Amino acid sequence: MLDTKGYPNRLGLRGWVGGGRWGLERYLYTLHRLTGLGLLVYFLLHIIVTSARAFGAAAWDASMARVTGPVFVAGEYLVFAAFVFHAANGVRLALVELGWAIGRPIEPVYPYRTSVDEQRPLAVGVLIVAALLAVVGGLDFFVLH
Repeated sequence: MLDTKGYPNRLGLRGWVGGGRWGLERYLYTLHRLTGLGLLVYFLLHIIVTSARAFGAAAWDASMARVTGPVFVAGEYLVFAAFVFHAANGVRLALVELGWAIGRPIEPVYPYRTSVDEQRPLAVGVLIVAALLAVVGGLDFFVLH
């Protein structure tokens, strides 16, 4: 497959997952996709587990007994970390798409200017905020609980 410049696309699936030559923003895009899908799967499993409540107290107790233990606590923490990243990155994307974070679009006149220099500090800030919230959440999950 040829791109518009005539160079072959040799990245394939690795370029979609690994970001290829697009840098940090592409990694954030891929991670945003994966965390969104993971949260959707968790939401569906959560509905299945809590639907046992409709079948009485014994079914509820049996359902809750199946989802206890250290493996499930670690899984709940991963869901929390995915939620924190997905929410913070979603706010960043909304700010960028609305033009509030990087300014209004400009006329594409040569020499072209890129918005990467304006987006990169915001992306790094999102990663720092998500990491801090994940650490605080980890304290609650593993130390204070």
